[in-house]
Amino acid sequence: MKIILTGSLGNISKPLTEILVAQGHDVTLISSDPKKQSAIAALGATPAIGSIKDLQFLKITFKDADAVYTMIPLSFTEPDIGEYLHQVARNYAEALKEAGTKRIVLLSGWSADLVKAENLEYLFDGLEASVTILRPAAFYTNFYQSMDLIKGKGLIGKFLTLRYSGLWALLTGKTGLLMGNYGGDDRIVFVSPKDIADAAAEELTLMPMGNTVRYVGSEEMTCNEAARIIGASIGKPWLKWVLLSDKEMLRGLKMAKLPEKLAESLVEMQAAMHSGKALENFKRSNPKMGKVKLADFAREFASVYKQK
Repeated sequence: MKIILTGSLGNISKPLTEILVAQGHDVTLISSDPKKQSAIAALGATPAIGSIKDLQFLKITFKDADAVYTMIPLSFTEPDIGEYLHQVARNYAEALKEAGTKRIVLLSGWSADLVKAENLEYLFDGLEASVTILRPAAFYTNFYQSMDLIKGKGLIGKFLTLRYSGLWALLTGKTGLLMGNYGGDDRIVFVSPKDIADAAAEELTLMPMGNTVRYVGSEEMTCNEAARIIGASIGKPWLKWVLLSDKEMLRGLKMAKLPEKLAESLVEMQAAMHSGKALENFKRSNPKMGKVKLADFAREFASVYKQK
């Protein structure tokens, strides 16, 4: 199959590329960074360098594709996050329609349908194609963004690495950290990017009738249980996950000078996780859980932590 992937050499797209190339597929990987051409080629894929905001580039790249995997990276600089997300989604939909691609896998999020700015899935409804929406839970790799605070204070929050006008946002006395409005004893499903890549690879080679939704997770537990697993791996078994209120979260995002609509969307997204609605939807779908447990990831985390 000729398969086009977006996401450059990210935590999902890189292992996804490796899986599909090993299966013998003709893989093209889109990246906006020309410096990544050689690394993409080294994986056995064809690099396509361009922007997903460039409709003509997408039309050319998607031509004759049997299947396409699409994702939209979150931007911390767009003044209107909703318009940015919809613009890219519309570009995808128009380019896929012109290309006549019959199999499409869209990376979404497990609370995306609960947040107005991120509800983009309807834009793919009019395509004459088999479309699967992937809704992964909270990424294990988010813990890397908490590393500085863990080192300094022994706390975990839902931290986002923020960059605005070339400066790191300083919100807790540590570089680029921000607590979130879910955590503590909230029950959350966590997921490994490797398990998401496995699910995406499987879906790209299937052809279900109509549009489908697939939730992806690796392990369910409370945020504090997750904190203890991460903490035990680095010699801090007392580690706690701090929970902020919605107001505190919004205030912190505004202090970081994030665009107002983005700040509101992030608060809304995490509030859906805190409320349990995202977990409820996840369980209703009765998905098969992935193979990578948090304890497995914790060993990788500990190795990076010790080197930092």
